[in-house]
Amino acid sequence: MSLTLTYFPVRGRAEVIRVMLKDQGAEFDEKVITMEMWKEGTLKASCLFGQLPIFQDGDLTLYQTNAIRRHLARKLGLYGKDQREAALIDMMDEAIQDLLNKYIKLMFEKDDSGKERHLKALPTDLKPFEKTLSSNKGSFLVGDKISLADYALVLLLIHHQVLSPPLPGCLPLPPELPEEAVCPTQPACLPS
Repeated sequence: MSLTLTYFPVRGRAEVIRVMLKDQGAEFDEKVITMEMWKEGTLKASCLFGQLPIFQDGDLTLYQTNAIRRHLARKLGLYGKDQREAALIDMMDEAIQDLLNKYIKLMFEKDDSGKERHLKALPTDLKPFEKTLSSNKGSFLVGDKISLADYALVLLLIHHQVLSPPLPGCLPLPPELPEEAVCPTQPACLPS
């Protein structure tokens, strides 16, 4: 079945989708949409909610990043071994999305005071993930294999390198996640 991701030439919200696909060895096509193409309006008008990404899995077309991420997590075996693990993955992922939304909001602030507050609060904000990883023997947030939540957490930490390199030392990268999956070299994965 053919998989196609349509998004802008930035990491953005589609990066978790790209990384899951690449790391799991799934073949997919990527349609890169420039701002000129988007501003032209035809594609935007054709999108159900007027935004990207778009993900096509055969005859299934999905919009909305989180719906795409969860679909791929189920399809690629990254959503736990049962409903209990899936619920825990959802819980962790929602908390990660909360932190990601704080980070995104921060990127649009005009002064650095928000950055300082955010970085000061970050160790406390990351504590639940550190505790969860520690109680799960340090490998994964849920269960005994990588999940959607692990990918989301790693990419959240990588986003934070923009604010304060290097990655916070309190959280290890899952050992199964190769560096090239996190830092793809394809032109569509430009720094955002």
